[in-house]
Amino acid sequence: MNNEDGNDNDIIDDKKINNDIRDDFETEGVSTILGDPKKAILKLSGPMIIAMLITSFYSLIDGIWVAGIGHNALAAIGFIYPIFLMVMGFSQGLGVGATSVISRFIAEGDKTKADNAALHIILLTVILTILSMVSMGLFLHPILEMLGAGVTTEAMNLALSYGNVLFAGSIFIVFTATAYGILLGEGNVKKTTYAMSFGAILNIILDPIFIYVFNWGMAGVGFATVVSLGIVSVIILYWFRGDTYINFSLKYFDFNKDLLKKILAVGMPAGAESIIVAFLEGFLIMILVTVSGTDAVAVYSLGWIVIMIAIVPVLSVTDSVVPVVGASFGAGRYEDLEIIQNYSIKIGTLIAIMSALITFILAPYIAGLFTYSPETVGLHSLITDFLRIMTLFCIFIPAGYVSLSIFQGLGKGLYSFILNLVSQLIFIVIFAYILAIPIGMGQYGVWWGIIFGNIIGSTIGFIWSKLYIKNIIASKNRENKVF
Repeated sequence: MNNEDGNDNDIIDDKKINNDIRDDFETEGVSTILGDPKKAILKLSGPMIIAMLITSFYSLIDGIWVAGIGHNALAAIGFIYPIFLMVMGFSQGLGVGATSVISRFIAEGDKTKADNAALHIILLTVILTILSMVSMGLFLHPILEMLGAGVTTEAMNLALSYGNVLFAGSIFIVFTATAYGILLGEGNVKKTTYAMSFGAILNIILDPIFIYVFNWGMAGVGFATVVSLGIVSVIILYWFRGDTYINFSLKYFDFNKDLLKKILAVGMPAGAESIIVAFLEGFLIMILVTVSGTDAVAVYSLGWIVIMIAIVPVLSVTDSVVPVVGASFGAGRYEDLEIIQNYSIKIGTLIAIMSALITFILAPYIAGLFTYSPETVGLHSLITDFLRIMTLFCIFIPAGYVSLSIFQGLGKGLYSFILNLVSQLIFIVIFAYILAIPIGMGQYGVWWGIIFGNIIGSTIGFIWSKLYIKNIIASKNRENKVF
């Protein structure tokens, strides 16, 4: 009995020490994710909306500048996009793993493990960077051939010119994505906002200089991205030397396989989800090339940039769900999970409806931004139709994406992966293929296939996550009755 009592007292003392350490280092962000979940979602998502909107607008402006080169340049962006998604997606997957694990350690009051987790994530960042640079150096051309870029020599050359520069700077793509995840894990949304916004604005400034002043063409688009992310990386490294809750000092590094497994348990499935999205984009592009040629790819890639801007506020809300869920779960406040789910879906859906209405009304004017040159003017009506049809896609995004974020916050990355697999690669691809080719709707069939597949996938995700949360709460109630 004495030994058992002693062990219990040791555990209590350890928890008290950890809590004291957390209190000593607690920042505004840490206080946010440990507080009221509704306020936390609003407080985290607000600045993120600004940062992600600025980042998305830089993609939009990228498209506007590239449109001046010609329609094959626009198609080149579309061909590179699914490949970029794979690199960026795995990077963001590690970032999600960072957010989930670090927020749970913070909620448990263990700063030492939180710091060590961040250093393990940096180790994974270096490994992923090496893999990305080697694989893209060897296989970029054959992948582009498979996607259909070889239909025209000009489109292939432009895609290679852009992609070779972009992927040569993989270290900055990977590091910034994982660093954002670490910052979000500690609730440090302000610094995340500053970094993302500065990088996007710098990219916007550098684009016309590198493309037209230096006359680097599509290579200039890649250089603008790499240089801007490189400068942001230096700033973030400076912050982590003492201006954040998490510290990057190597003295806190203690290699731990179990810790690595915890990060990868969320990060790998989240990263693998990017492969699903990349394959989805690849399949859709191949269908589009088959039914309507490279112009259909240009319409899709440009229109998708605009749709991503429209859903940015929704994605900001869903991204904020991961650390809030992680903190609530780590602190044992399981009842808050239902509050987080219901509130974030409600807020996200209201925002999505407003974004969809604005996009529908402004569609022809937005299309005009990309069709100012003689080579692209013929795409105006198609881009307008795409934007108006895809507003339906926006409305059903919140339920599905909140479900993914809940599973990631709980450390159930595999569930999130399965949900994405079913929604993206099964439903969307099947509907897009059937409507576009057998039924003969062409590129319009691809657009409607995306909408129908997303509706079904979001519905499944909502029901699954709802039942899972109820099961967690029921299990806690049963344990309370036993004790």
